[in-house]
Amino acid sequence: MKSKEYIDLSHTIQDGIITYKGLPAPIICDYLSREESRKHYGEGTEFQIGKIEMVSNTGTYIDVPFHRYASGKDLSETSIDKMAGLEGIIIRIDENKKEINEDVFYDLDIEGKAVLIHTGWDQHWNTDQYFENHPYLTEKAAQYLVDKRAALVGIDSVNIDDTSGEDRPVHTTLLGEEILIVEHLCNLKQISTENFLFYAVSPKIKDFGTFPVRAFVEISNKL
Repeated sequence: MKSKEYIDLSHTIQDGIITYKGLPAPIICDYLSREESRKHYGEGTEFQIGKIEMVSNTGTYIDVPFHRYASGKDLSETSIDKMAGLEGIIIRIDENKKEINEDVFYDLDIEGKAVLIHTGWDQHWNTDQYFENHPYLTEKAAQYLVDKRAALVGIDSVNIDDTSGEDRPVHTTLLGEEILIVEHLCNLKQISTENFLFYAVSPKIKDFGTFPVRAFVEISNKL
């Protein structure tokens, strides 16, 4: 008999939170407040309908090919099996290492898996430091992941690419091969097993290439 454990890997989206410097924070408010709703329903009945204005790159989010390529699959065209129930593998990176090369993946079985890169950078979330000198993958590392047929790559950093320049070779390489990307993960340190399934499912939106997800892992434990 097995019991299931879930570990939430998503940051909380709240009014005013900055995910990526230069992009606007979400505005979260009531469209219909509980007080206002009482005018429309019987005594003792009330509802709240929320309203949110945000860019798609908010919180913990997934990138699909359309994010980088005009002809790539958008969120509505990306199949669920690309985002849900993926066998996962976690790669622990030294906290002082910023440039992550392909050697960290050598001799690992990553074909068809969600490759989650734990750098510990999520500890800086909602601080100025989060945006400066963050860990990232190199282009060679991305190509290695393509060659080894990873299914998805996630990282607990502000960007999977080096943002000090204008190019984004990791996005270009991975999304060009329909390998999805999840950025701004958190709580990867809580995963203490090598056997888990990864989920990061977005809404089914036409002409969008990225959107927030509730990323999590599922762990089955024997009783």
